[in-house]
Amino acid sequence: MARVTLQTIADQVGVSRMTVSNAFSRPDQLSPTLRDKILAVASELGYVGPDPAARALARGTTGAVGVLLTESLRYAFNDEVATTFLGAIAEELAPTGLALTLLTAAAREDVVPARDVAMDGAMVYSCDPASTAVDWLIRRRIPLVFIDQVPADGIPCVNVADRPGARAAAQHLVDLGHRRVAFVTSGVRGAHGLLPAGSVIPGAAVDEDAVVIDGYVAQQRILGWLDALTPAGITPPVVRLAHGQPEDGYDGAKVLLAQDPRPTAILCFSDAIAQGVVQAAHDLGLRVPEDLSVVGFDDSPLAARMRPGLTTVRQDVLAKGRAAAAALTRAIAEARAGTEPTAEQILVPADLIVRESTAPPG
Repeated sequence: MARVTLQTIADQVGVSRMTVSNAFSRPDQLSPTLRDKILAVASELGYVGPDPAARALARGTTGAVGVLLTESLRYAFNDEVATTFLGAIAEELAPTGLALTLLTAAAREDVVPARDVAMDGAMVYSCDPASTAVDWLIRRRIPLVFIDQVPADGIPCVNVADRPGARAAAQHLVDLGHRRVAFVTSGVRGAHGLLPAGSVIPGAAVDEDAVVIDGYVAQQRILGWLDALTPAGITPPVVRLAHGQPEDGYDGAKVLLAQDPRPTAILCFSDAIAQGVVQAAHDLGLRVPEDLSVVGFDDSPLAARMRPGLTTVRQDVLAKGRAAAAALTRAIAEARAGTEPTAEQILVPADLIVRESTAPPG
């Protein structure tokens, strides 16, 4: 069967090849009647439209934007916060016609997604700042937006007010009377497991015995917790989990609850980690909140489903996703127009939500 082209349809309808092309790519240039006739003939001949690759080459655009995630894309589908965030991005992008491409930060032999995948722009979402994938995107000079990352000059950034939110969570425990408070956090590089008391340093280490916490969000949340605990004279023990493995919260909690004296409250990096902490407490015969108070972060749907309901810090994930998508589409438009980029720094609020998982120490 002969290949159907734009010229085939033009000959059938009795119009020029450009008129047929306009029916697909510039419909405002034709009358509705003529466009409908062209599309009807195209359908009869089995023609679905111009080749997307050829169209992208002609326009100098791909019609796609990337979202750079962690080493594994599994996180994007297993974590309720990540799926909500990506859904908000997709919804915001829908009217623009831009497609969403998920990129792993990992490289496989000669394939480096951040270097090789064609895209008009990209979002960097909660990635290891030392990742070579981030460096590749910057070197490509495509429009970028950072989300849950250290702000960078000249790049729009969308972050959550993690530090104030975490401070409110820790202060809530202090106000309840807790003095034995522990952390369960996560990170990519460096030490994992139970860390020496007082050794956790968010950001750059000041001495050789310090444990550096990488990842902007983890840094900000620990700083917020310490903002409230340090003035109260509390030096918390810390368990640090591998990034992207919230199920390890169960094992982390068992390590902390084996301490003597054991903590009366645990602050968790996320609601998913907090779920594991609560389960570990129950399996050890401890009651939440009578014997152990637990606080999460995110206010994901999981927080309200848990029993008891989880005290947590709410971040507006939908607003974060929409803001990130809007910032990227604006950056792409500015790049095409050759205008000065708007490197706006957006901060999404974080608010303490008190539920039944916290109470005064027993």
